[in-house]
Amino acid sequence: MTPDANLHRAAAVAAGFAFASAATTAYWTLGGTALLDTVGGYAEEFARMRGPLPVLIGLLIVAVKVMGGLVALGLAHLRLGRKLHRPLLLAGGLGSGLLITYGGLLVAVGALVLTGILQPDGPVDRRALTWHVLVWDLWFLLWGLALAATTWRSTRSARLVA
Repeated sequence: MTPDANLHRAAAVAAGFAFASAATTAYWTLGGTALLDTVGGYAEEFARMRGPLPVLIGLLIVAVKVMGGLVALGLAHLRLGRKLHRPLLLAGGLGSGLLITYGGLLVAVGALVLTGILQPDGPVDRRALTWHVLVWDLWFLLWGLALAATTWRSTRSARLVA
């Protein structure tokens, strides 16, 4: 497989995670409730609030997630030129670092709570926590890893093109 094919595959996976996450957030922001109870806590309470402020914040989150997908796709298109490639590399590096740290930390801590190794002081919504460990937070971790692979492959492909 060519380096460009690997780059395009990694970018497609990262963008897929980003756009699917944006679509899920948009669904909840616009009033959908399916699987909302698997989120739990403040995020679920906020998503159930109606009014202009929660909708505006939800739409801003959707926009950030869509931008994450566009960064991944942009990194796969080296013909955009150096002026655009460098900011995309920065965004890809920062974004992947945040996603990996956030998702990885929450998956690890959640797994420690679910296995009983960590004992929180308060009550635990085990259903929501299980969904976070196996779906929601893992989603961020996998998205971050795919974006990191895209960013890394993009730097390698840029060297081959230059």
